[in-house]
Amino acid sequence: MTTHNEFFQYEMAFHEYLQKKHFTTVKKDRYQYIVFEGVQIPFVYVVKEGIVKSSLLTKDGREFNIGYIQKNELVSLVGNEHSNHVDMPFNIRVESDSAELYQINRVQFWEDVNTNENLLRFVKEYYRQNLVKQIEKSQNLAMNGKFGALCAQIYELAELFGCKSNQGILIDFNVTNQELAKFCGINSASSINRMLRKLKDMNSIKIVNNKIIIKDLSIIESFVV
Repeated sequence: MTTHNEFFQYEMAFHEYLQKKHFTTVKKDRYQYIVFEGVQIPFVYVVKEGIVKSSLLTKDGREFNIGYIQKNELVSLVGNEHSNHVDMPFNIRVESDSAELYQINRVQFWEDVNTNENLLRFVKEYYRQNLVKQIEKSQNLAMNGKFGALCAQIYELAELFGCKSNQGILIDFNVTNQELAKFCGINSASSINRMLRKLKDMNSIKIVNNKIIIKDLSIIESFVV
C-alpha cells in the first residue's frame, strides 16, 4: 500500500513533468464539453486550471455524474497504452467559469510514463484511489439507499471544496439539486429537496446563497459506509 508521503512524492513528480514539457493546452468556458462519451481521442487530458465534471449516459438516456476533476488531475487515460486512439468512456464538461487543460499525445504520454518510475507509480496509484472511491459510492447506494448516496456525495464535496466558516464547513462551490440527483442515481431534483430538508431537520446542514454549509459532519458520516 502506498503511503501518503510516497504518493505526494509521485504527485510532485507528475506536476514537475507537466510544467517542464510545455504541452499544448485547450481552454473552454462553463458548460462546454471537452470530450464526449464514445468518441475516439488521441490525447490524454489533464486539468491545468478550473474544474470539470465526468459523466456518462445510462441506457435509458439519463445522465449519471461520476465526479469532479480539479487542477493537475488526469481526465482521460484508458485503453491500450500503445493505441493511437481510445474510445472515451465518459463525457467531460467544464463546471467552473472556465477551464484550461493540457492536451497530451497519448502515445508520447505512455512513453514518458514508462521511462519514469515516479510517473508510472503516480498513474497507477491515482487510478487505484479513484477505483476505491467508485466502489465506496456503489456501496453507499447499495447499503444505505439514495439518502446514503446523497450523504456520501455531500461528504465528498466537503473534501473537495470545503472550507471552515463560523457556521461550519462551507462547500464553496455551486452544485444544483439537479446535479446532486445525477450523482446519486435519482431521477428528480425534488427527491433531493426532500432529502436535504431531512438533513436540515436533523440540524446537519443549512443552505445559504445556494451553497451547503455542514453544521454537523458526524451526522453526514453516520450514513456513509
